[in-house]
Amino acid sequence: MSRIKGKDTKPETTLRKALWRKGLRYRLHYKIPGRPDLVFVGARIAVFVDGCFWHGCPDHSVQPKSNADFWKKKLATNMERDKQINAKLSGLGWKVIRIWEHEVSSELDAVVRRIEKAYHRSALPKKGS
Repeated sequence: MSRIKGKDTKPETTLRKALWRKGLRYRLHYKIPGRPDLVFVGARIAVFVDGCFWHGCPDHSVQPKSNADFWKKKLATNMERDKQINAKLSGLGWKVIRIWEHEVSSELDAVVRRIEKAYHRSALPKKGS
């Protein structure tokens, strides 16, 4: 497992390049809970690009047959941690966007539009301001 990349994966870099081309500027390695893959600080948006295997994608996740008990527990822990991070960041006033790795490869334009929409929505002046 030490060879598994935790950052700068192909789906992450593909998404980053697409967002950069659209003029959306983000931060990497921003210190907030959960270590999001991308952060739009001013808009308070945290973006996670989740691997289908590691985070339990409903469409593509496959339970390994060898050492099944270990993997079942490991993957369940990952999914529970994702929920906790979402709740924690939401409680701190962040909008959390989670994207599956397969969405980046098959629906990149839709993913970029989704992030763009959230970004521009958060840039609107708040009522009473």
